Amino acid sequence: MNNIFSKAARRLSHAALWTGAFLASAAHAVNDLPGGPAVNQLNLHPPVSRIAEAQHGLHWFLLIICAVIFVGVFGAMFYSIFAHRKSKGYKPATFTDSVPVEIAWTVVPFLIVIGMALPATKVLVAQKDTSNSDLTIKITGYQWKWGYDYIKGEGEGIAFISTLDNSHRVMSDSGKPQGDNYLLKVDKPLVVPVGKKVRIITTANDVIHAWAVPAFGVKQDAIPGFVRDNWFRADQTGDFYGQCMELCGKEHAYMPIHVKVVTAEEYSKWVESEKKILAAKADDPTKVWTQNDLIARGEKVYAANCAACHQANGKGAGPIKPVDGSAVVLDADKSKMIAVMLNGQNNGAMPAWKQLSDTEIAAVMTYTKNSWSNKTGQLVQPADIKTARK
Repeated sequence: MNNIFSKAARRLSHAALWTGAFLASAAHAVNDLPGGPAVNQLNLHPPVSRIAEAQHGLHWFLLIICAVIFVGVFGAMFYSIFAHRKSKGYKPATFTDSVPVEIAWTVVPFLIVIGMALPATKVLVAQKDTSNSDLTIKITGYQWKWGYDYIKGEGEGIAFISTLDNSHRVMSDSGKPQGDNYLLKVDKPLVVPVGKKVRIITTANDVIHAWAVPAFGVKQDAIPGFVRDNWFRADQTGDFYGQCMELCGKEHAYMPIHVKVVTAEEYSKWVESEKKILAAKADDPTKVWTQNDLIARGEKVYAANCAACHQANGKGAGPIKPVDGSAVVLDADKSKMIAVMLNGQNNGAMPAWKQLSDTEIAAVMTYTKNSWSNKTGQLVQPADIKTARK
């Protein structure tokens, strides 16, 4: 009797464990992300541009042709093996060549390749036609974030860095991912108007990256020292997501892309608000700052740009050297650290940060020189950075 109760108890225990596991998985269920990846997605992402639609059509056209060839060739082969097997008394033919067959298997594949190449070429040419664009945006890949510069059209002069939202970094470090947009949320998305042709110019600051948004049918490599261009025209408003599609280092998975497509009116309002923000942030490089103000500003700059590698506590990780206790940071000769900030070091392991303003570099240097165990009391002014740039 005790045995029976013991077995029943074990079964109930197992059932409870399975139920708990099921409920836990249900609690963390992930839904489709509009404008981004879908759960168990098998097909290409739904297109929101004509180029993406053309790519989808080309994809299915070529897939069907390949499937027909596959079925035809292997069907004929397996039929021949089965129907003309030796056990049925069939003997192999003795001819050595056949002119009609030679002509057929030369001409037919040639016609198939031409039939595939013509529509593919049409899509490829259209994909590279960046003429008559309404906006031109320069996209720069950094380890590991994206820089956006609006260089032509409405919004010209706007520039910012887009990086993974810090809350998602915390989730990743804790091993407890949540939300349908996990590792796709950024602190500042790229904003473009609906129905406008947007030319993108891509390059990189350190290693090869690739800017890609599947819904637009865009994937363009960003290569240091080179510029490449592409374009898209979103036909509907919404939020659309992508990621760096070139393995670019240990933080490759933390380099998302978020494009927000809005109406023309909303875009104009966004441009106006961004220009006001930029005007307010336009620091005078000749301004003399107090140490406390620089440290407060530098803490924000460090969190947005440096903490991903050097950690919030400044200790570094693996091959990444710590900032806390660093000889360069502690050195009274600030020109050494300025040179590292502007030019990088260790073959790009420490990237150059020329894209930051003089005030931002001065602030983050002052912050690191006076944080954790680095109590140097040293101060770096924006004018020091401005002078070093010359």
